[in-house]
Amino acid sequence: MLVRLSRIALIAAAGVACGFAWNSLSGKGFALGQSVFVQAGDQLVSARDAKDWLDKGALFLDARPRDFWRMSRIPGALCLPEEEFGRAFSELEPQLRQNLSLIVYCSGYGCESSHVVARQLRERGFPAVILDEGLPAWEDEGYPIDTEARP
Repeated sequence: MLVRLSRIALIAAAGVACGFAWNSLSGKGFALGQSVFVQAGDQLVSARDAKDWLDKGALFLDARPRDFWRMSRIPGALCLPEEEFGRAFSELEPQLRQNLSLIVYCSGYGCESSHVVARQLRERGFPAVILDEGLPAWEDEGYPIDTEARP
């Protein structure tokens, strides 16, 4: 019985090893060290680097729904929600054109909105980067949050 269990464990381990090898060598696998939302062309920036960018005048764009932006946001962030991108973009375009550094964020792990908004901005010629792990990463670093109610 013990020999049988060790054979099963050996076969399972070999299968896992082959799976990891295929994932890393095939070019079609998942990037195991980063979010599955990251695609070619996406540039992630850490919260610490984003804070430096903010201090140098970068513009933050909140890709979360407008109600979330109203409750709390990175200071100075403008609301550019994924589900209202077309309308919100047309309103913000003049401000976006005045800023060369755009950082898009959303609710963090499991949220794809910042990736989608950043890609849509890049398609329109705006160089946008993504705050890695979003607003939670910003808060984890102890950086300020604007909680003043917005209309």
